[in-house]
Amino acid sequence: MGKRRVALIAGGWSREREISLKSGEFVYKNLDKAKYQVERYDPRSDLVRLIHDSKNIDIALIFLHGKKGEDGCMQGFLDLLDLPYVGSGVLASSLAMNKPVSKELFRSIGLTVPQEMLLSKDRECDPVEILSILGKPVVIKPVAEGSSIGLNICATREELAAALEETFAMSSQIIAEEYIEGREVSCGVIGNSEPEALPVIEIIPQKEHRFFSYTAKYVPGESKEICPATLSDEGCKKIQAYALKAHSVLGCKGFSRSDMIVAGNDVYLLETNTLPGMTENSLFPLAVRTAGLTVSQFLDRLIELALNE
Repeated sequence: MGKRRVALIAGGWSREREISLKSGEFVYKNLDKAKYQVERYDPRSDLVRLIHDSKNIDIALIFLHGKKGEDGCMQGFLDLLDLPYVGSGVLASSLAMNKPVSKELFRSIGLTVPQEMLLSKDRECDPVEILSILGKPVVIKPVAEGSSIGLNICATREELAAALEETFAMSSQIIAEEYIEGREVSCGVIGNSEPEALPVIEIIPQKEHRFFSYTAKYVPGESKEICPATLSDEGCKKIQAYALKAHSVLGCKGFSRSDMIVAGNDVYLLETNTLPGMTENSLFPLAVRTAGLTVSQFLDRLIELALNE
């Protein structure tokens, strides 16, 4: 049997383009070249080439982050080409990317999520009313962005008004969400119909970062990631159960990563990522290695999961 022909798709158009390119580079380095013949594609410049090559490709690895990559657009494009790909399909990708919709799904199966208000650019938003309903501080973020892009934590009317203006400049709909004080954790999942949870990661940003911001995520040394997390066994099992339930209710395939806040004995699910970052410093590779797998073995498993579907 010859090498499998793999299309590695990274880059794209979103605000997370730089991270996607780094994910693609890390994945390329860790793919076993004895098993795979890898061709790389950047959707921003290579869509026509991908269409032309599609009949000679066995599997596509999508490592796009953000809009037009993680939201179902690229998945739908590959479906039209009848090209198998790693990860979630159109519906799960779009559901997970839309924060208000995914939160309603999480609530429907009994998962705890922070209270939120959906705000629209074409309707008046009163900072005083928002703070009175959600309390101080309040979290502001776009409906469909990743990597904490556009996320602000606001304690005063003035801070909130400025954050609303800034975030509405990138999104016509945004979420105002109650702020949960607690420990930031993340949990990866691998699998399709019978998913397995990876070890829990606790994230401790440096003191100058109030939350796990874009800089705290991607600049080495700006955060401390502890895996496995120094939580009780009971606490870790609850977090893993949340991640598995989120993966399943969204209909995720292959892999996902859910981010949460632990406050006392309570766990609050923030969001689920269907295409987690796969850079050298990303959380998912750390959890994979802690679970006893090499990144190369993990990629083999992802490919098998996709082809078995």
